[in-house]
Amino acid sequence: MQVWPGRPYPLGATYDGAGTNFAVFSEAAERVWLCLIDEDGGEERIELRETDAFVRHAYLPGVQPGQRYGYRVQGPFDPAAGNRCNPHKFLLDPYAKAMSGEITWHQAVYGYSFDHPDLPNEGDSGPYMSTSVVVNPYFDWGNDRPPRIEYHDTVIYEAHVKGLTQMHPGLPEEIRGTYAALGHPVIIDHLVDLGVTAIELMPVHQFVHDHRLTRLGMRNYWGYNTIGFFAPHNAYSSTGERGQQVQEFRSMVKALHAAGIEVILDVVYNHTAEGNHLGPTLSFRGLDNQSYYRLADDKRYYLDTTGTGNSLLMRSPHVLQLIMDSLRYWVTDMHVDGFRFDLAATLARQFHEVDRLSSFFDVVQQDPVVSQVKLIAEPWDVGEGGYQVGNFPPLWTEWNGKYRDTVRDFWRGEERTLAELGSRLTGSSDLYQDDGRRPIASINFVTCHDGFTMRDLVSYNDKHNEANGEDNRDGESYNRSWNCGTEGDTDDAAILTLRARQQRNMMATLLLSQGVPMISHGDEFGRSQGGNNNAYCQDGELAWVHWPDKDEPGELHAFTRMLTRLRHKHPVFRRRRFFHGRPMQGTHDELSDIAWFTPAGEEMTDADWREATAKSLAVFLNGQAISEPDPRGQPISDDSFLLLFNASHEDLAFHIPLNHGSEWTVLVDTADAGCATRDPKDHPKVRAGEQWQVPARAMALLQRPQA
Repeated sequence: MQVWPGRPYPLGATYDGAGTNFAVFSEAAERVWLCLIDEDGGEERIELRETDAFVRHAYLPGVQPGQRYGYRVQGPFDPAAGNRCNPHKFLLDPYAKAMSGEITWHQAVYGYSFDHPDLPNEGDSGPYMSTSVVVNPYFDWGNDRPPRIEYHDTVIYEAHVKGLTQMHPGLPEEIRGTYAALGHPVIIDHLVDLGVTAIELMPVHQFVHDHRLTRLGMRNYWGYNTIGFFAPHNAYSSTGERGQQVQEFRSMVKALHAAGIEVILDVVYNHTAEGNHLGPTLSFRGLDNQSYYRLADDKRYYLDTTGTGNSLLMRSPHVLQLIMDSLRYWVTDMHVDGFRFDLAATLARQFHEVDRLSSFFDVVQQDPVVSQVKLIAEPWDVGEGGYQVGNFPPLWTEWNGKYRDTVRDFWRGEERTLAELGSRLTGSSDLYQDDGRRPIASINFVTCHDGFTMRDLVSYNDKHNEANGEDNRDGESYNRSWNCGTEGDTDDAAILTLRARQQRNMMATLLLSQGVPMISHGDEFGRSQGGNNNAYCQDGELAWVHWPDKDEPGELHAFTRMLTRLRHKHPVFRRRRFFHGRPMQGTHDELSDIAWFTPAGEEMTDADWREATAKSLAVFLNGQAISEPDPRGQPISDDSFLLLFNASHEDLAFHIPLNHGSEWTVLVDTADAGCATRDPKDHPKVRAGEQWQVPARAMALLQRPQA
């Protein structure tokens, strides 16, 4: 085989139509071998002799897409000094665009001796490893364009590639659980019909099934165990894993874009699948342990703010380059529209504290590609000072954990929640306004993959994670849930009615709040996980979405669809600026843009907000007093709305406020399961000064058309 010097950039394996350039970084290496794997599993080793800035490289004419490969590195093995090179370990390329196969757990994939951890393990890991794959970079994108949907117009749907599609009866069996299934018309039609504008995919970067889980006969279902930041996970491919998964993923994105749906990836740049000092040597550890990971003062050990055993070294230029190269690749080559960053507080830890001025934020801010897509932070980690809701820079939006907690507490009847509910309904100005951000900084959610589903939130007081094999010790114990009177399944009609109402309450609150709503997949159907709030290892029917009959999607589905359409139609529910709480010059009305009332129809006082036992209020949203202009600079005018919230255990008569409209139409009543399918002419009406009865634990939405 011919070996040409090649180039040090770009890193990874780059096919140009005639051959492939290979480039890999390692400052610790003394020698590096490129290992080409043939069809029979045989290995041909080629030493990379060219080095520039610690990047070893070579160009191999004739090497085509589909070629499997990896690396071996000779260098110091001295855990006490932070070095863990071992030439007996076959290493995956950190920049691989695809990977083939799955790791077989064997002692050989560990770099150290089980009997003497400070000595190298000389077993050959090659036969037990997955491999990197050279991919074809060319794809016919046709007229694909990013939808570029503004945040305030966005409705996010968090979904799992396999979990959403594995049990859909309208999908061909051979593509269920794959990228092809997600791009199939039956899934896209559901998303469009539901009013979704963006699908946020749980991890699709190549990940590893943990040794412990496979030993127990389980799988890492969620996928927060990344080993390849450029490679689409091979198990989600219906067409093959020798690069075909890349093209299948692209086809999925192209189909979703054609339907006007953005693709957001949940990305895990805070740690890798190599675990702590007792973990396997799969890639980064064997290439250059000290350059990639945060090490403790005793360099045999790792600093861990993620709960997974390791954290990437965010002050390393090579780690920052890896992350930014990965992000740009997914935008430019795979056409994704944004990212949700898992445990994003860890990305801001250059040293110990979470730092808004960290290099990571700097490089994202100045990047002309990455800075222009949706950037969503999970603004916490498990390290000291890791809870950072409201503290990310202005370019970022955040999963608003305080929104989730407040809405859950309010609807389960907790005291002293009224004032905070007011903040959450209006975009959480207490968290974001002082930093110059706007309501869109708040990604609102009540449920997500981590924790109870919405149905389980109203069906269980306690977690039931026995199936996970950890004696129910795993998962969050404080769920802010309420089972409505009995734990788990029941045939009590009154309890089932209340549970259905509570789900409608939370869905309506979510979709009528300022900010960006996020729905967890299957919640529109009342999906249950049997009380399991940590289904990370449940790759089966417990965690997969059970699709209802297509002719009977259910009342909650119709209710959710009605709310998303209402939100899209009325800009007063998706304002770009915070409310002012006073009349606004230049708008169409002299009334305040928002007003708060007691059930008696009187404006809320400070004492009313502080009342510990108060669990009800009315909110007036003035569609004639929207301060921001439309895209052409013209004033925005909308209908006005009155939201009536009653989280108490008693029915309440709300007095319709005077001077805010003479007649109102009751559009939404969560106590009425069929309100979403009612003929518009049959919606009840109520006049100012009259009363509207809101049953216990229910809410209503009243509409006043603009003049």
